[in-house]
Parts: sequence; C-alpha cells; structure tokens
Amino acid sequence: MEATEPSTTTEDRRQRKARQTRDALATAAVDLILERGLAATTVEAIAERADVTRRTFSRLFVGKEDAALDFVRGDGDRINALLRERPAAEPPLLAYRRAVRDWLADRDDPAWHLRPRMRRLLALLDSEPALFAAYERIRVDAQEESIRILADRLGTDDVLDVRPAVVVDAAAGVLSAALRIWARGASGADGSAAEDLAALVERAYDALTQEAASAVSYDTPEK
Repeated sequence: MEATEPSTTTEDRRQRKARQTRDALATAAVDLILERGLAATTVEAIAERADVTRRTFSRLFVGKEDAALDFVRGDGDRINALLRERPAAEPPLLAYRRAVRDWLADRDDPAWHLRPRMRRLLALLDSEPALFAAYERIRVDAQEESIRILADRLGTDDVLDVRPAVVVDAAAGVLSAALRIWARGASGADGSAAEDLAALVERAYDALTQEAASAVSYDTPEK
C-alpha cells in the first residue's frame, strides 16, 4: 500500500499547533523573567509553565533569552515581508520607513510592543548583557535579510554595492533608537510621555531625513 501525502488541512493543523507551542514558551519566558529576574529563571521552569517538555523547548529555542525575545524576531520577519511588498519605484529608505509604519499600524496582528509587559522586557536590555546579546543577534539577522531585499530591489550586489547596507543600518538604527527612548519612558519634545511608539518612530525618521538634508546642503569651503 502506497503512503499518502498529508493533507493540507493536516499540515495547517500541525503548523498551528507548532506556532501555539512556540508562543506559549515565549510568553512563559517573558512572564517568568519579569516575575523572577533573568538569573532566577530556568529553561525547565519555562517549559513547565508552558506545559511542554524540556526537549520541546530545546527543539525550538537555544536558550531562555532567545525564547523571551521570540516576538521581536517575529516582528522582524513581518517588517521584511512588508518591505518586499513596497512599490518597486519607492526609494529604499522610504520603503523601509513605510514598512515599519505599516507594521506599527497593524491592529489585526499587533506589533510586539503592544503586548502586555513588552516595554518592561525591552527596558531590561540595559541591565542584562545576555538578553542584550540575544536581542542583537535577532536584530542583525533581520537586518541582513533587509539588506538582501533592498539589493534585489536595486538589482545590485549587496557585497559590492554599499547602498543596501547603508540604508538598512541607518533605517534600522532609527527604529532601534526610538525603541530605546520609548522603553526608557523618556519625554517627548513637548514634555509629554513618549507612549505612542508609532509617533515617536515617525519623529525619529523625520530627524534622520532632516539631518541628512542639512548635511547635503551645508557647503564647507575647501582649505
């Protein structure tokens, strides 16, 4: 008797189950780290909270920091997916900015910063080197993919042409700066709390473009 291929419905069910398990572990990691602290949180405790085995955790994540920041990884994937969908004629920097804008505006699948207690988790990056290192790995992975996407849009080589890397490093740097300000609860220019991350990100991108324009228009006499 010949083996049959699994149906699409079966595959979809398996994928949903895997996604639910991954989300449960990520949520458990965030909750326990914020409740107990990073050092006092173990992988075993995360697996127990999510009601899965230690082996299941190890199949999905390399460590507790990686699990806690899985929502960040997912949103990096979403930004890149939106970047791929931007109009081909759109300048790369503007395309990245609008991909971030659309990510932040999505209320059907809210960005990670809208999830409960995510702001507190991001604030921990300043005091937890292991968590910061995991965050940086995730950030670099997402940016490398963004560079490849922009290189394809430009029809160029991302090794020989500096433009994709320069644009991504600048645009992603603006987003990272806005996230740090937001996580630390800094005040806006008008003295109000910077609660609205989307508005803060837009202000940060405006600052970048204004500074770039000023640099271009500034004429320094040659000596």
